[in-house]
Order: sequence, then C-alpha cells, then structure tokens
Amino acid sequence: MPQKQDFSLEGRVVAVASDRGHHFSKPTRDSIILVEGQGVEGDAHAGPFVRHRYLARRQPRLPNLRQVHLIPFELFPSLLEAGFEVGAGDLGENVTTAGLDLERMSLGTLIELGLSAVVELTGLRTPCVLIDRFRAGLKRQVLSSAGTGPPFKSGVLGVVRAGGTVAAGDTARVRVPSFPFRPLPAL
Repeated sequence: MPQKQDFSLEGRVVAVASDRGHHFSKPTRDSIILVEGQGVEGDAHAGPFVRHRYLARRQPRLPNLRQVHLIPFELFPSLLEAGFEVGAGDLGENVTTAGLDLERMSLGTLIELGLSAVVELTGLRTPCVLIDRFRAGLKRQVLSSAGTGPPFKSGVLGVVRAGGTVAAGDTARVRVPSFPFRPLPAL
C-alpha cells in the first residue's frame, strides 16, 4: 500500500509560459511540458547545460541550474502599488504560483506541479539590467531593502526532477528537504 505524502505546503499554478527565443518576457500558454533533466520543452532555457546567454558564453558546460523559473503571483499586486503593471510571463518566468512563499524556501525543496512534474529549487533568480529595460526602475522594486529574508523578490530557479504537463489551475505541492534549512543562493 503506498504511503501518503506529507505535504507541508500547497498552492496552485496560476499561469505557465515558455518561449523558444531568448526574450525577456515569455508568452503564456495553455500548458507546458517539463522534461526531466532538461526544463520546459521548447523553451530557450531548456537543456542539461547552462542556457543563460551571459553564462553560456563564458562556461558553456556548466550544469543548467536554471531550467525552470517560478515566480509568486503575490509579487504582482505589490509591484502594481509601486506603479509597475506586471503580469504572468512578463518577468520571463515559466510557472506563476499562488499560495507559496517561494523565495523563503530551502535549497533542495521539491515542488510537485500537476499530476507528475517535480522541480527541485536551486536558487534565487537574480534580477539583471534587463529588468529595467523592461520597466525603468523595476529592478529597485524587486531588491529587498529590509535586510531580512531573501535579497531578491523575482522568483526562484530549479531543475526538473520528473517530467509532466503543467497548466494553470494545477496544484503546486511543496516537499521540504529532510536536511536542515539552507537559504537559496543567488543564481
């Protein structure tokens, strides 16, 4: 008899996005397919080795720890209060979630998306200069000034540990690692 999973947190998928090209924003889709060890099928950042343009030019054989970008939907209203209208896919994320405090999770946390996909968190998404090209002044809004918690509020990155289809409305379940908490590093 299979054991019941002990999920410490549960949220949902609000939107999914992907883009074959290296563009800052990604168009939303009805669904995306996560491929184990690769990332989002057909996305510019998919592959076993780093696909981030800056990093790939310098060290093309680095493992790809940025296969999937997840961002909390809860960020968007706070950005709107600061005068920045931002929606799903606009910041280049593949999966927009609700109900999960992604940036405060431990390194190695597993996020189960939909029926079978699993993403292991590898780090915080570091906001780059392109964020200000998208909306001038936005980078300052996603940098934490409180001194507590994560230094950035622009989502998390991860690798695909199990593949599957993910769509808006799917459940997002969190499995906390068994080892002690380790903050997500900046990637």
